[in-house]
Amino acid sequence: MSDIIVRFAPSPTGRLHVGNVRTALINWLFAKAQNGKFILRIDDTDLERSTAEYEQGIRDDLTWLGLTWDDSFHQSKRFGKYDEAVASLKEKGLLYACYETPDELERKRKIALSRGRPPVYDRAGLNLSDDEKAKLEAEGRKPHWRFKLSGNRVEWTDLVRGPQSIDSSSVSDPILVREDGSYLYTLPSVVDDIEYGITHVVRGEDHVTNSGAQIEIFLALGGTAPQMAHTPLLVGADGQGLSKRLGSLSILELSKRGIEPVAIASLLAKLGTSDNVEIRPSLEVLSEEFSFDKIGRAPARFDEEDLLKLNSNLVSEMSYAEAKAALDHALEGAECPDPEFFWETVKGNVSTVSEAGMWAKTLFGEIEAQDLPEDQDYLKAALGSLPSGEYDLETWGAWTNALKAETGRKGRGLFMPLRLALTGEGRGPEMNRVLVLLGEARAKARLEKAIS
Repeated sequence: MSDIIVRFAPSPTGRLHVGNVRTALINWLFAKAQNGKFILRIDDTDLERSTAEYEQGIRDDLTWLGLTWDDSFHQSKRFGKYDEAVASLKEKGLLYACYETPDELERKRKIALSRGRPPVYDRAGLNLSDDEKAKLEAEGRKPHWRFKLSGNRVEWTDLVRGPQSIDSSSVSDPILVREDGSYLYTLPSVVDDIEYGITHVVRGEDHVTNSGAQIEIFLALGGTAPQMAHTPLLVGADGQGLSKRLGSLSILELSKRGIEPVAIASLLAKLGTSDNVEIRPSLEVLSEEFSFDKIGRAPARFDEEDLLKLNSNLVSEMSYAEAKAALDHALEGAECPDPEFFWETVKGNVSTVSEAGMWAKTLFGEIEAQDLPEDQDYLKAALGSLPSGEYDLETWGAWTNALKAETGRKGRGLFMPLRLALTGEGRGPEMNRVLVLLGEARAKARLEKAIS
C-alpha cells in the first residue's frame, strides 16, 4: 500500500508537547507501516501569533524524535487556493454571509437553551435580502461566512471508534471565514487535504464532532473525504487533563531533562493500546507493531513516572559509546579518572545520562560528614585496615572480609556504615566499583571525616 498519505499539522504558535507529538507519532508510525508518506503541514494562517522561531522549534523537535517528513508546506503561502475554494462554494450557494456580532450569537444561544432547544444557528443570514445586507454593511458591519450543511446524516467508519454518524441538522453551519477575511482551520485544511491527496486523517477525538461538516465540505469542493481515525486524548495519571502542565511536558523540556527520544516514542506509541508499555529499540520496530485495532477507547493516561522508568531502563542498558556525548557534558569540571568505568558503575542508578553528573559530584567532589556515632569504633577499624596501593574490583571484597573477621559484623551492619561514610548516600552503585573510583587517598580522607 504505497498510496497512504497522512499529515501532521501543527501551528507555529508554541512548542510541541506530549499531546500533539503523540498525534504526530501515530500518523508517522501508520504511514511507515504501510510504506506511505508523512507530510508536515505548517498551519500558520494566524499571521500575528505564528513565528519562525516556533516553526523551527517544531522541526527541531520532530527531527530529534526521528519523525522525519517526506514533504512540507506552509498554509500562509496558499491563500490564493483558499480564495478559489471560497469563490466556488459561494457560486454553489453553499457559503452565505452572516452579520451577527459575537454578543448577538451568544444571546441567541442562551435563548435556545432556555427554551430547551439545541443551540444551533438559526440560519438568519441565509434569509437576508440584498437590501438588508446592504443596510447592515452601511452600519459598518462586516459579514462572516458560514457553510450550508445539507441537513442529512453523515456516516463514516472510524478506524478507532468504528461506525460513526452525525445528523448535520443537529449542528450549526460552521463559520469558514471570519469577518476580517481570515480563515478558520476547517476550509484551508480541507483544501490542502484534497490537493495533497491525504488518504487518512488521524487526530484526537476532540475533532469527532467536526467530522460531519468537514466530510460535506470535501464533497462540496469535489474531493473525496479521507478515512478518519480519532484517538482518545491523553490525560494525567490522576485522570485530569494535561493542559496546565504542557509547558513542563514540552519536547524541549523533556530533552533538556535528559529523556531519550526512543523512551518518549515507546511510551506514547503504546499508551492506551493492548500492547505492553516497554522500551522498543527503534521507531521502525514501533511502526511494525502499530495497528489501529490495538487502540482502545478509554483516555490514555500519561504518567511522568512511567516515562522516567522507561528512560531509566533504557539508560541502564546504554553503552559508554552511546552515552558519551551527554556524559561528557555531565562530567564537565569533574576529575573523573576513567569515564567509561564511571559510566558502567553509575548507569544502573540514574534515570537520565545527565543525572550521572550528580554521582560525579558525590564520588569526586566534597560530601558532608556523616553523623555515625554508633559506628565510630567500626569506622576506626575500617580506616586501620584500609588497603593501600592501586584498587581493583577485588579490593572491596578483601577489605570487607577482613573487617568481618575482625569485628564480627555482617550484612547491613558491615556494609552500610562504609557506604554512608564513603558516599554520603544510603544507596547507590556497587561498592566494589565505587571504591575503585574513589581510590585510596579519597577513601581514607572520607573515613577520617566520618570519625568524629
